[in-house]
Amino acid sequence: MAGSLLPAALIGCGLPDETEVQVDGSGPAAEAGALNGSPARPPSPTDSNEPGPFIENYLRAAAAGEREQAYTRVKEFIAPESRAGLPEKQSSEIELTVVRLREKLEVTPPNNQGTSAVTVKVQQVGVLRADGTLAPPVESDTEYVFRLRRTEPGQGLLITDLPNVLLVRDTALRDYYRPLTIYFWNSDQKRLVPDLRYLPSSVPTERRVTDVVKWLAGGPSDWLAPGVTRLPDGTRPINNATGADGHWEVNLTMPGANDGKLALLGTQLAWSLSDLTGKLDLKIQNQKRHTVDLEQERAAHAAYPHGDLPARFTVYDGAIRPLAIGNEPTAGVPIEPADNKNVVSAALARADDQVLAALVVTGSGGRKRLKVGSGPAPVTVFNTNSGAYRSIGRPTWLRSLDKNHPAGLVVADGKLYRFDGTSAAMSRVSLAVPGPVVAVASSLDGHRIALVSGGALYVAAVSVDGGVISVRQPRRLATPLTAITAVDWIAENDLILAGAEADRRPAIYQSTVDGAQATALRTNLGAEVTQLAAYPGGVVGGPPAFSYMYEAGSGANRAAYRNNPFDNIKREQVLDLPAGSGATDPTAPFFLY
Repeated sequence: MAGSLLPAALIGCGLPDETEVQVDGSGPAAEAGALNGSPARPPSPTDSNEPGPFIENYLRAAAAGEREQAYTRVKEFIAPESRAGLPEKQSSEIELTVVRLREKLEVTPPNNQGTSAVTVKVQQVGVLRADGTLAPPVESDTEYVFRLRRTEPGQGLLITDLPNVLLVRDTALRDYYRPLTIYFWNSDQKRLVPDLRYLPSSVPTERRVTDVVKWLAGGPSDWLAPGVTRLPDGTRPINNATGADGHWEVNLTMPGANDGKLALLGTQLAWSLSDLTGKLDLKIQNQKRHTVDLEQERAAHAAYPHGDLPARFTVYDGAIRPLAIGNEPTAGVPIEPADNKNVVSAALARADDQVLAALVVTGSGGRKRLKVGSGPAPVTVFNTNSGAYRSIGRPTWLRSLDKNHPAGLVVADGKLYRFDGTSAAMSRVSLAVPGPVVAVASSLDGHRIALVSGGALYVAAVSVDGGVISVRQPRRLATPLTAITAVDWIAENDLILAGAEADRRPAIYQSTVDGAQATALRTNLGAEVTQLAAYPGGVVGGPPAFSYMYEAGSGANRAAYRNNPFDNIKREQVLDLPAGSGATDPTAPFFLY
């Protein structure tokens, strides 16, 4: 995806009275962690002498700079007699316990001794490790209590009793870290798979190069590891990266470092340092072996295919129809009319000169079947799976490089199935997740999926070998929503999901792929969202980045909506309606790209 990969949308999710709800999903916030080009100032104990704001500053302090000084920063907030209660660790062992506030802080007024207490009710989000990954939560506490005293009557505050973990509020990642995406090769080393990390925004560029090299040598995030290829065992950096002004040197130990392996690593580095230009020299044990022109490498070797200009479609009166939205490009339905009947939902994808089509159709007795075909547009040959189900969700295509073995995933009657892109054969995917599966979506790179099971959101790595799909152990994500019903990928490292807020009202949120950051895009919807479709690209001439559509309601009351700007999708925007089409609402909208 040369030149068009999008950064993670680090949009903070604060409390209802702190954050204005976005209604059009117009895009991510500006680059995190920097104010006018400089790192945000770390909070100080003297910034507030009120208990609530004082603890809020404490919950930002550990993240507000280099990891090595984390304990120094937080201990400024702690009374000298209580500092031993927070055991100090080496920098490589420091882990930040990231939490999301569920409610406003509760402050107990000072007693006769002049002490007060602050209760913090949280959702555990994860553990930020030294390698920049946000791992699943280790703690299970939903509430922490801090006790404070005055340094002197009427003066500042200090903490006298506190949790023995380094707590960090999720919004501190937005304020003091920058998201970085590093890349690992898939199993056949033909496309790159993104891996989201966090780096303190105070780290200078030369240190950033060093850290990226260390992260690549250290391997992928735990949940992603089964689906990608690591660097050769024993690969490690020798000293720090050096250079400036567009010329960098990286010195490594790499067993078996031949020209092919160094070329692959060069492409990984070019994409993992995607905002740098100039040249990078790869040295193996002090001998220069390979030089990468970072910008040219990204232009010559796309991380993964991003598809052509997208077009919008909907299901109207039992058939797929094009949508005309503003000045966006439109396209004809790429399947023969004879097969475009009794459609409930659909997924269409482009793979070189082929179109992949997966239709959910209604058969006898209202049972649903999966109908699959592929070929040059219009697709003329379809196969229908022999199984009939009470319900089938919208399918998703895995964008495999092997166009001779197209494949996808679909949810039927609460279970996840692989489907063959030519024969429509479905096979059950065993998942160690509780509850019924209700939705699945594939990323643009084709090696990560998001799924909804038991009202919770999960991500998982996917391996595709010769059309054989293996879904690896899913990781559950912490989100502000419960009773989640739908999900899709809206950016390289961002998901869009629908569920219920704390007041049980339906809402749509955007979340990073690790759950670290989440923000409301649309609230108080009035009806449950049953399908979500997003466009995760950003191709010039297509819809605006972070565009999405969704279906809400049930039965005959289902309707389709879009953002950028937010509006319902109207019958007048549906193209190519044959004479005699019934008057109904468009449903099940989706993108073809």
